[in-house]
Amino acid sequence: MKKALDKVCVVGAGSWGTTLAGLLAKKGFKVFIWAREAEVAEAITSTRENKLFLPGVKLADGLIASNNIKDCLEGAGLVVCAVPSHGIRGVFGPVAGLIRKDAVVVSVSKGIEEESLLTPSAILSGVLREASFSGHVAVLSGPSFASEVSLGLPAAVSAACADITSAMVVQNAFSTPAFRVYTNTDIIGVETGGALKNVIAIASGISDGLCLGHNARAALITRGLAEITRLGVKLGANSATFYGLSGLGDLVLTCTGPLSRNYSLGVRAGKGEGLDSILANMNTVAEGVKTSRASAALSRRLNVEMPITSAVCDVLYNGKRPKDAVIGLMARDLKGE
Repeated sequence: MKKALDKVCVVGAGSWGTTLAGLLAKKGFKVFIWAREAEVAEAITSTRENKLFLPGVKLADGLIASNNIKDCLEGAGLVVCAVPSHGIRGVFGPVAGLIRKDAVVVSVSKGIEEESLLTPSAILSGVLREASFSGHVAVLSGPSFASEVSLGLPAAVSAACADITSAMVVQNAFSTPAFRVYTNTDIIGVETGGALKNVIAIASGISDGLCLGHNARAALITRGLAEITRLGVKLGANSATFYGLSGLGDLVLTCTGPLSRNYSLGVRAGKGEGLDSILANMNTVAEGVKTSRASAALSRRLNVEMPITSAVCDVLYNGKRPKDAVIGLMARDLKGE
């Protein structure tokens, strides 16, 4: 296990990737972080700060930033995928052969690819399999705003992998006195919860943007959890997973915290601002936007009822007024809980 972690590579220097790279470097690991933007890599190297995506946070001196992904990946026993879900295939496809065959690859990305309807771990598994990869792909997910974790505030998350030994490698690598990591073998459940909570967070933001009150938000969170669970179980997940950190925990945080990009986007949509206008003023990715359309497509394919997800899609993509979307949800046929 020690040999596997002689070098760690974090692919993606957004706020979350930078936060985790800084956490690992502070623990004493030799950490390389790949930044798509050359100026981000240069800033981390010269100022020990990612001013674009994580301003105000001083990064450990041992963290090495580079715009050369080959140098970052070479020999790494732990590879962290921190790029947006829609960019995973494009980033990892060309360099899959550079990843150590026995490495542990852990995804901290959240979403569903629109074209394939695959989760990040499934995308990675497919890409790496083509390069004769023999290691394991894991997932790290849970209620964890990057800005708070980077400041050392307490948080708890789940490390999931079908191979429990690999899950424990991730657990031991990331755990600190302030960042508690639990293991889980239900990678489908952990990843489904992490992806779909962003969609419900947009709905929660829309509700607050319309000033519908706390009762409405609580109903959205509760019924949102129900439809996430329905889809997850259909995909093969354990229903109990959705009542844990990567399910209910992450859902509550993302639906109520103003630091949530998806919730904040929903608030603006609820106030009547169009999607194009909102996205034009964001320098970070709100994964729930693309995931809403992908999860709606997945629900139709699997014949799973997901009314909140459908309503979010109607508001974001089909020009439906937020107020009309809410009325449509409330006017559905009455049923048992």
